Amino acid sequence: MFRSVMCRISKSLVLITISVCLFSCVSCSTADEDPDYLEFLEENEQFGGGIATVFDESENAFGNMPPALIDRNTDFVVGNSFFRRYWVTEPASTSDLDGLGPLVNARSCGNCHFKDGRGAPPLTPDERPIALLFRLSQESEIEWEQIPDPNYGGQFNPFGIFGVGPEGNVSVAYMEKPGTYPDGTSYSLRDPIYTFKDLNYGAIDGNTNVSPRVAPHIIGLGLLEAIAEADILANADEFDANGDGISGRPNYVFDAATGEEVMGRFGWKSYQPHVRQQVASAFIGDIGITSSLFPSETCADSQQDCINGNAVDDVELRDDLLDIVTFYTQALAIPQRRDWDQPQVLQGKALFSEVQSAACHTPVFQTSAFDDIPEYSDQTIRPYTDLLLHDMGEDLADGAGDHRATGTEWRTPPLWGLGLVKVVNDHTNFLHDGRARNFEEAILWHGGEAQDS
Repeated sequence: MFRSVMCRISKSLVLITISVCLFSCVSCSTADEDPDYLEFLEENEQFGGGIATVFDESENAFGNMPPALIDRNTDFVVGNSFFRRYWVTEPASTSDLDGLGPLVNARSCGNCHFKDGRGAPPLTPDERPIALLFRLSQESEIEWEQIPDPNYGGQFNPFGIFGVGPEGNVSVAYMEKPGTYPDGTSYSLRDPIYTFKDLNYGAIDGNTNVSPRVAPHIIGLGLLEAIAEADILANADEFDANGDGISGRPNYVFDAATGEEVMGRFGWKSYQPHVRQQVASAFIGDIGITSSLFPSETCADSQQDCINGNAVDDVELRDDLLDIVTFYTQALAIPQRRDWDQPQVLQGKALFSEVQSAACHTPVFQTSAFDDIPEYSDQTIRPYTDLLLHDMGEDLADGAGDHRATGTEWRTPPLWGLGLVKVVNDHTNFLHDGRARNFEEAILWHGGEAQDS
C-alpha cells in the first residue's frame, strides 16, 4: 500500500509540473494562421475541468486524480481499490469485501466501468452483456415511484451466486437501418433487438418496459455535482417559451438520504440526485451490496432462491467505505482537450453552435461552492451538457418512465473525454445503449427536439 501511495504521489507531482507549464502557455495557438475562426478561440478552453484538468492521452486517461487533491491521495487510492476489487459472498474472512449477490450483473464496479471508462454492448448474439444492463419498470400513478417487474424486479440480473439461479440471459442482435443524406450519400444505422431467454423465474410481465443502459465513462462527476441547481434550471425551457424547438426540463427524484423529492442530475435519465446515491444504487443494483441508503436486497417476491441466498441480514457496505468510493468517483479528473486551437476543430465548434447542438450540450458552466471537494468550487468547466431531460424521439425511446422522465426523454450526456474512449476502452460505441458505432451514427440517431440539428 505504501509503495502504491508513493507511486501515486510521484505521478501527481509530475502532473502538477505539467499542469503549471500548460497553464502558463495559453497563447500557443495555431489559430492565428486562419483568422476566419479566431473569434471562436477561447482562453483556457483546453482545460475543460478547470483545476481538475490533467494532461494524459494514454489508456489510463480517465483514471487520474487531479494534482490539486494531492492531500487526499490516500483516499483516492483506497477508493480506487474498492472500486476495482472483486466482491465475494458472505460470510467471508475479507469482511470488507463480502456481501456479493444474491443476484448480480457484475462482481466489481470496474467490470462495467473498465479503466473508469465506457462500456460497450455485445457484438454478437452469443456474447453475454456485462456493461449493458436492463432496467425493468411499469407505469405508476406516482411520478417518482418505480414499479418493478413482478418476477424480475427493477433490474435484470444475468448472474447469481452459488445456489441462486441467475435470472436468465439476454441476446443482442442488430438490424441494419439504411438512410440517405440529402446529397445522395448513403449510410446505415444499427438498430438493436433484445431477446430475453433461459428465464428462471417465469415470464417478464407484458406491462413491463425494458430500458437498456450501457455503463458511461465516469470522469468529472464531482464537477457536475458542484454546478449550482439554479444554473442548471436557468437553461430549462419546458414549454419552449423561446420558440427554438428545444424544451429541456429537470427530472425530480427521490433522495434516499433525506426522503425528499429533489432535482436529479446523474444517470441516463437524471434519475439520481448526487454521486453518493448513484454509487450506492449501483452497488445494490449491479453487485447486490446493501448500504445505509439501500439496506434491502432487491429480490422479487417470486424469487425464492434469491430470498434464501440473502444469508446475512445486515448492511454490507459500511458508510465510510461508501464515502471513500464516492470521493474517488467524484474526484476523477478531465483529460485536457487535444487540438483545441486547430482551424478544423474551431470550424466544427462554429457549426456545433450554428445547428443548435450547444442548446442542449451547454459548453460552459461555473461551479459553485462544493463542500465535498472544496477545490472544485468556482471553477470554469466545459462539460457540454445541461443535465436536463430532452425528448429524443421515438427511434431512441425505451418506453420506460423514470421518475418524471418519459419514455422518449434522456438526459443530455456530457461530451468531455469522448475523443479518448477509443484509446481507453478500444471502441467507439455511443448513445444510451451503445447502438451507435461512431460519432456520425450517434448524431444521425438524434430525433425529437434534436431532429432539426
